[in-house]
Amino acid sequence: MTVLDQFQLHEKNIVVTGAGRGIGQALAVALAEAGARIALVGRDPVGAETTLKMIDEAGSEGVFIQADINTDEGVDKAVSETVSQLGSLDVLVNNAGDCIHKPALEVTREDYHAVMGINMESLFFLSQAAGKVMQKQGHGNIINVGSISAQIVNRPQWQPIYNSSKAAVHQLTKSLAVEWAPFGIRVNAIAPGYIKTEMSPVEEPQFKTRWIDDVPQQRYGMPDELGTAVVYLASEGSSFTTGSVLLVDGGYTLV
Repeated sequence: MTVLDQFQLHEKNIVVTGAGRGIGQALAVALAEAGARIALVGRDPVGAETTLKMIDEAGSEGVFIQADINTDEGVDKAVSETVSQLGSLDVLVNNAGDCIHKPALEVTREDYHAVMGINMESLFFLSQAAGKVMQKQGHGNIINVGSISAQIVNRPQWQPIYNSSKAAVHQLTKSLAVEWAPFGIRVNAIAPGYIKTEMSPVEEPQFKTRWIDDVPQQRYGMPDELGTAVVYLASEGSSFTTGSVLLVDGGYTLV
């Protein structure tokens, strides 16, 4: 197998959550371009339709599984229908997430549960359900979308619950990597820096000093720049990599 062959994802069946737009859409399309079949799991059929069209244009196959991963029923449906429709679940990309921008003194219990619910709780239980299937298969791969917010405190846009949730995702990644390695399951994460999406208003002038000027590369990233990182982690090119958090941040966390 050549070096480039190791990055091919033909015959891989991959679940991507929250892939109707932004980072999730870019990850799904990148994985499809590398040859994978993609199961899009989420609640938004409109956004999924756009992503499915892009997957088709990439020459691959995609299916949409409408499921609410905040519920046990949705988690079970996401996993069982992926296996039923595609034949296996080789890679899970936990991308779905949310953020509430409030200073700590204004965060309500409802805010807390909304962010921790999707960013951590749903991620854990979907990973657990996928892990059971992967254990039976004797192989599997889970990739979590973390954040540099697990390591830094974002300014001037306060988001303490989001930051805490992503720190938990990074630690869970390491914990599952060690626990599930004997089953042939690898678990890694990516930690994006400031990426241009609807949730991250990187072009607003009030954020430039902290979000752009402080980045050694002096720019924000684009969603497709995360796609290549996820293809690496999903592929055999990263076969000896587990428990890692891959920073994709233009050097932000170095300074």
